[in-house]
Amino acid sequence: MSDKTRKTQVAIVEPEPLATGSNAPGAAEHTLEQAIGHQVRHHRKQAGLTVAELAVAAQISPGMLSKIENGQISPSLSTLQMLAAALNVPLTVLFSSFEQRRDCSYVRSGEGVVIRRRGTKVGHQYQLLGHSLDGDVVVEPYLITLSDDAVAYTGFQHEGVEFIFMLTGEVEYAHADRSYHLRAGDAILFDSAAPHGPARLIETPMTYLSVIIYPRQ
Repeated sequence: MSDKTRKTQVAIVEPEPLATGSNAPGAAEHTLEQAIGHQVRHHRKQAGLTVAELAVAAQISPGMLSKIENGQISPSLSTLQMLAAALNVPLTVLFSSFEQRRDCSYVRSGEGVVIRRRGTKVGHQYQLLGHSLDGDVVVEPYLITLSDDAVAYTGFQHEGVEFIFMLTGEVEYAHADRSYHLRAGDAILFDSAAPHGPARLIETPMTYLSVIIYPRQ
């Protein structure tokens, strides 16, 4: 076999999609039926209705409603109109999660919204760096600054988990019955339902990134 023939038989290998180092599963492709089912279930639960109650209100059988919520059948337009009316939402809402748009929150340097969170203490400044626009999980990233007149406080408690990454300064940070000595570059991830907060301010002013994640109500 000639070199020219060998060259023409070289297999072309298609590159595989690149992934990150995260263990998160790949983005799933949802059918229209699955997207509608997700919206029906979400708004039913938000309205505090059982499957049986919504089925009665929409004049369909509980079995059909269960199949719709699980994306197993393609409901007719008249059925969707009755479901939307029973849920008191516009018909278009039931199709909203099928859109290909992906949310993104962008905040320029220095333009984060300074807010006063529940339980904020003297000398603690919270700058909101973005917000999750939709979905079942709320993500709140804050740039927290503790000034020279800040007071220690270890009684913060809220739902979800919190991630802290120290940027400047030095603090002894308490969580439940333990404390951690944090310097610039240190990180801590914890269940935020337990009491937590800065127990001893060693070097101020200090800044740290705090990301709070909890289920959307």
